[in-house]
Amino acid sequence: MVLRLIPLIFLPLLIGCAGTGTTPRKPPAGFDPNQVVKSDVDRVAEAHQREIFASLKLLTEKLYRRNPREWRKGGQPSLEAAVARIFEANHGWAFRELEGKRGTDAIHLAFREDYAGDRVLAFIAGLGGMTMTAFNDKTELFLLDDLDPQALFNAARNVEIAVWKLSNAHAPNGELYLLSNEGAGPVKNLSFEREFGKVIGNLDLISKIIADKTNRVVAKVFQNLATAIFLPVKF
Repeated sequence: MVLRLIPLIFLPLLIGCAGTGTTPRKPPAGFDPNQVVKSDVDRVAEAHQREIFASLKLLTEKLYRRNPREWRKGGQPSLEAAVARIFEANHGWAFRELEGKRGTDAIHLAFREDYAGDRVLAFIAGLGGMTMTAFNDKTELFLLDDLDPQALFNAARNVEIAVWKLSNAHAPNGELYLLSNEGAGPVKNLSFEREFGKVIGNLDLISKIIADKTNRVVAKVFQNLATAIFLPVKF
C-alpha cells in the first residue's frame, strides 16, 4: 500500500517541475522520475503529440522553401532561424506580429488580404496554438490530467479546414496566398498533403483512445470544407 501511494505523494512536486513550453520534447534517456506518475494513456498521448509537432515543423520548413518571401517579411536572417523561432522559443504560441491572435484566429490572418506579415508564421503558429489548446496547453501529461477527446477531434477537423484553405484561398490577383502541393509537371508533389494527413490521423487516434478509455462520446461533426467554420477546442 505504501508503494502505491508514493506516486501520489510526489505527483504535485513533479507536476510543479514540469514545464508547459512551446513544443513537446523527447523523454530523457535512462530513468525519468516523471514516468512514475504517468498512465499508459498519458505516455501514448505524449507520443502522438510529439509526432504532431514533428510534422508541423517539417511542414513549416517546406512552406518556407516554397514561400521564401514569408520568412524574409519577419526579418529573420535565414529559413532555419525562422523555423527555430517558431519551435524552439518559449512564446506560448503568441506572437506580437499576429495582432494578439492565437489558434484558429491566427490561421485566419494567413488568408486575410490586408495582412502584410509572415503568412507561414500565422498559419503554423495558429495550428500549433490550436493543437496545444486541445492538449490543455501542456507538453507533459500526468495522472490527474484530463484531456477532452472532443477537443482533439475538433482540432483534427480544424486542420482539415486549414489545409483546404491553404490549397484554395486566393489573393485578389488570383494567386494562392501560400504555395504548397505542386500539381504541375508529370509527377504531382503531394508531400504536404501526406504530412498534414499524419497530423489529422494522430489527433483522431488519440481522441478515440481517450474516448474509449474514459467512456466518453465524441460528437462526430463533419462540414463542407468550402463553407466550414473552425470548431471550438476549448470548452
